[in-house]
Amino acid sequence: MGPVVMGLCSGTHDSAAALIADGRLVGLVEEERLNGIKHTKAYPEQAIAWLLKTAGLTPPDVTDVAYNFAPRRYLKGAVPLRHLRPGTAARAWPRARSFAAVHRRASERLADFGRQFPAARLHGVEHHRTHALYAFEASPFAQAAVLVVDSLGETTTTSISTGHRTDRGSVLGDRWSLPDPASLGYAYGAVTEHLGWRRGDEEGTVMALAALGDPGRFRDLITQAIPLTGEAFALDARLFPLRVISSRYPRLSPAFIAATCPPRLPQAEIAQVHADLAAALQERTEQVMIHLARQARYRTGQTQLCMGGGVALNCVSTAKITETAGFDEVFVPPAPGDSGTAAGAALHAYQQHVPRPVAGVQGECYLGPAYDGLDLTEQPRPGMTAHRPPDPARHLARQLADGQIVGVFRGRLEAGPRALGNRSILASPLRPDVVHRLNAKVKFREPFRPFAPVVLADKAADYFTLGQAAPYMSFASGVTALAREQIPAIVHNNGLARVQTLTPEQHPFLDAVLRAFHEITGVPVLINTSLNIKGKPICGTPSHALDCLQESGIDALLLDHWWVSEQ
Repeated sequence: MGPVVMGLCSGTHDSAAALIADGRLVGLVEEERLNGIKHTKAYPEQAIAWLLKTAGLTPPDVTDVAYNFAPRRYLKGAVPLRHLRPGTAARAWPRARSFAAVHRRASERLADFGRQFPAARLHGVEHHRTHALYAFEASPFAQAAVLVVDSLGETTTTSISTGHRTDRGSVLGDRWSLPDPASLGYAYGAVTEHLGWRRGDEEGTVMALAALGDPGRFRDLITQAIPLTGEAFALDARLFPLRVISSRYPRLSPAFIAATCPPRLPQAEIAQVHADLAAALQERTEQVMIHLARQARYRTGQTQLCMGGGVALNCVSTAKITETAGFDEVFVPPAPGDSGTAAGAALHAYQQHVPRPVAGVQGECYLGPAYDGLDLTEQPRPGMTAHRPPDPARHLARQLADGQIVGVFRGRLEAGPRALGNRSILASPLRPDVVHRLNAKVKFREPFRPFAPVVLADKAADYFTLGQAAPYMSFASGVTALAREQIPAIVHNNGLARVQTLTPEQHPFLDAVLRAFHEITGVPVLINTSLNIKGKPICGTPSHALDCLQESGIDALLLDHWWVSEQ
């Protein structure tokens, strides 16, 4: 049978598990989708149970457990000497102690995993390697530059490597890395928190708010706070104080706050100053990311780029990279954040034992549980009715054309933060009030938040200017005059739309829905947002989906083959 490798992300945020058995990735599952707690850091017990059941295995069958951090690498941050200088000395010792504490906790966590899998060898895998390996393995490329940008992986915040696919598996080489405290994820998260949203969760809200702001107001300040260097960037410790891994130490200095605005409470009014600060931060983020991508092109000589890490979720930055960084094509995997590192860790450990490629990674995003063959009653819950339409795709397209907003729960659960058709809310972009309805009555979120379009790949060029495939909603594309005329609802204030391109091979059912909708309306585009409401994860179980129907303003739910609506 060969190695059976369980990859784990646990104890920090976005807990997830991935399993490789018989030379194939069995699945990649985020625990939040099953326990209902967004960004949970809990041990991924339910995800592990599903993976083992699907593979017909038990915990003693697992030969290797791969953790998405290498605990010993935290000890590099536990040395205070390099920070015992003006501007950082006050935090040097607290920082060192915090890294030592994280090393201890990570080591204990890895030992705990060993108790869960008593026959397994334990692997602590360097965090940026897990990001890079998963991003490259999921890509269509034979070789590529790999750029990883996040908040912190042990003591690394940014890395560049070269990926090569061989008959003995993927090889990562030519590694360059940038250490903390130079961290773009740290800076973006700090400002996100200052503006009243949850750090590590709602950076996308700040990115959306940026479209309403004037970056010129705080451009000089943010440029000073995040200066470019010859090969990367830095953080000014007078504005972003030295990181201490503790909530007791603020991430912004009094000088930064005095130069911008007081901290905004989560429910407080959003003022122009907040939008302007978001705009300056987003502008600088794009500049830094383009600079890093160009460095990756220069350092590796590759013409294709893979991206990983939480900052790769900034779809405006990734799109700017496709336009200006000199690559022929850019790829962002479906789960570029920490949940994807469970798969990266498993891939690393597997390839230590078996020098051959792992199947089921490249081009795959539907990697979680399915609930096919659901047997519902005609009244699945009080006040709900259910029936089975003879042609679900055409029935769904017709209801969408009539203006209904419909949840879809069918097939295997998507990996990553984007709903890609199996756990989605779909709506017609032709309805003038659709964005207001979705934000105010369905998702219960800020009115300035945009919604992503999904388009037939063979029609994408008629509406979007991206010029490359975007199967995982990874890029905020420019739009054409036809899009502005026909479907202005999908165009954000910055003139962009985070597009998903779709082929029949990727998703036959959603392709059929889009083609039927195109036949009815003349437009091959739908709004596609995730099946959840604000503050909750994407629905991972049928029960969660029925909860969403009850708690949100969607008109109906296609649950497997059942059409469910409230009476």
